[in-house]
Amino acid sequence: MTTTTTVTVKLSRSNRIYRSSEPVEGKIVIKSPNSISHQAIRLSVNGSVNLQVRGGSAGVIESFYGVIKPIQIVKKTIQVRSSGRIPPGTTEIPFSVNLRESGESIAEKFYETFHGTNINIQYLLTVDIPRGYLHKPLSATMEFIIESGRVDLPERPLPPEMVIFYITQDTQRHPLLPEIKSGGFRVTGKLATQCSLQDPLSGELTVEASSVPITSIDIHLLRVESIIVGERIVTETSLIQSTQIADGDVCRKMTLPIYVLLPRLLMCPSIFAGPFSVEFKVCITISFKSKLAKAQPKSDPTAPRLWMALERLPLELVRTKRDQFSC
Repeated sequence: MTTTTTVTVKLSRSNRIYRSSEPVEGKIVIKSPNSISHQAIRLSVNGSVNLQVRGGSAGVIESFYGVIKPIQIVKKTIQVRSSGRIPPGTTEIPFSVNLRESGESIAEKFYETFHGTNINIQYLLTVDIPRGYLHKPLSATMEFIIESGRVDLPERPLPPEMVIFYITQDTQRHPLLPEIKSGGFRVTGKLATQCSLQDPLSGELTVEASSVPITSIDIHLLRVESIIVGERIVTETSLIQSTQIADGDVCRKMTLPIYVLLPRLLMCPSIFAGPFSVEFKVCITISFKSKLAKAQPKSDPTAPRLWMALERLPLELVRTKRDQFSC
């Protein structure tokens, strides 16, 4: 049996995905063992772009403050109920709030939800129930996800834009082990560098030749976050996820498929806004057999190593109207 009063927010959609043109609907669920009084029940919507510069990436002043002033996308509060009493047991109060009113001028675009290292685009619903000076107020917060509205999307699905690549000892900008450099290797393939967020990253790869045995071939997704700080642009690249497509010394001249699912909250359509940008890259790494690799501690899997070959390709992510049916 509940001994304390609790309040939660339950959205109408289990996936919590909405467009900016749609009302966000749901219920405020209050569970209380006793009847309680309140001054009002208010629902707030707050959407913002939170920018943060970590120490070492910026100057002394920026590192001291750490967080740059957020960019406000939407901020509004509605009163769901006026002052009164809530009976004992479970009380469900429906709500509906419009993110964008018709004819309302919006200072900022409704960017899609994104959780990065230095850039976070987040939309929150907060319920506040003040109860006077002698009682602790009740509150609850729920994050909901914003995706691009249909009017902002391309009419037709975009076909993947395939780029042909090749990786050899001569394309590497970092030093390689002598046996890898002298023996040589050649890896060719093609990869989609523009694709829909609902589609997997696809392509293929072939090891044409390699004198040194291969131990692993991996596909790494990277995000590139850039923030304008004063008169400078602070850029940081970080790893999102890694997918191994080959384990061990693969057969020569055999085509390997590339099929990587994109994580929803960690990726979004590529953004090029005024004060910030969010871009993505694909890093293909080929690890060769070496005793030195076993002795070195594992850290950044995309950092240049003597026993590794790298190839980085830009990745443009878009959302199309076909993606809308996923919800």
